[in-house]
Amino acid sequence: MNRYIVVASVLALAVTGACSDSSSGGSSGPKKITLIQGIANEPFYISMYCGAKAEAAKQGVQLSVQAPAQWDVAQQTQVVTSVAASRPKAVLIAPVDKDAMAGPVRQLAGNGSKVIFVDTDLSDPSLGLSRISSDNRLGGQLAARTLAGQIGDKGKVVVLAPKKGIATTDDRVTGFKEEIAKHPNIKLVSEQYPGDDAGKATEIMNGELSKDPDLAGIFASNLVTGEGAGAALKQAKKTGTVKLIEFDASPKQVEDLRAGTIQALISQEPLDIGRQGIDQAVAALNGKPVTKQIKTQLVAVTKDNVDQPDIAKYLYKQNC
Repeated sequence: MNRYIVVASVLALAVTGACSDSSSGGSSGPKKITLIQGIANEPFYISMYCGAKAEAAKQGVQLSVQAPAQWDVAQQTQVVTSVAASRPKAVLIAPVDKDAMAGPVRQLAGNGSKVIFVDTDLSDPSLGLSRISSDNRLGGQLAARTLAGQIGDKGKVVVLAPKKGIATTDDRVTGFKEEIAKHPNIKLVSEQYPGDDAGKATEIMNGELSKDPDLAGIFASNLVTGEGAGAALKQAKKTGTVKLIEFDASPKQVEDLRAGTIQALISQEPLDIGRQGIDQAVAALNGKPVTKQIKTQLVAVTKDNVDQPDIAKYLYKQNC
């Protein structure tokens, strides 16, 4: 997730593998599935849509996608309410809050839609037929090990995350803290939550750099906090001196990695999340068994391996 924002509050696209029908997916046409993203026009979710789009065409189902313009409970609730009224046969959704979105998701399920969680999920284990995401806790651990290697296994580090209550970033921070505690010469001096606001992240990091001029490293648990951290390092002329590890691998992040602003990206596999989301939804609609939880791969992308062919699937797309 990040702050790439579109003017409209809802993004709607569609792909179909067969002729559309006017119902919610009966025998006269393909089954209708809706993907509700966490935020519109963001490379991670664009990449997820690309994976879902290709699989939907392969499976012969009709896919539409909607998203709030901002990572916001009220905006996503509005989107969910609209989708629930249209009664799609299945919904893939990335809830923007693991507790606050439980009510709207119940509305989807109550209207007869099969619900599959993609990327993020809810605290309530009774909701969602399948949960497909990166192993974000493991990703946080990978970030800690990668940062430790970058700073020579010693020094002060800071963690940035948007806010508490987001399943993915909560798990990343937990994993990072678990792993960094195994490195006795590394001290976690601050854990900050600037919201999904790059400017606020920059402001916070300016303060951290002033307080600890010998800071060795930063773990930014999403793209937006990473953008803010990178800006602060540029302002302080500490790019490359203070090592920066970020989650995700948008085109801009990859560009900054090549330039040396970022030392490593913990990249996910959003195309596979989208593909598997469609597969699980189709299985549910066909009365076949679904997999309750699926964890997709993560990789540490560095300047040394970014151009390797096996890394390409981990680099996010700006369009399909």
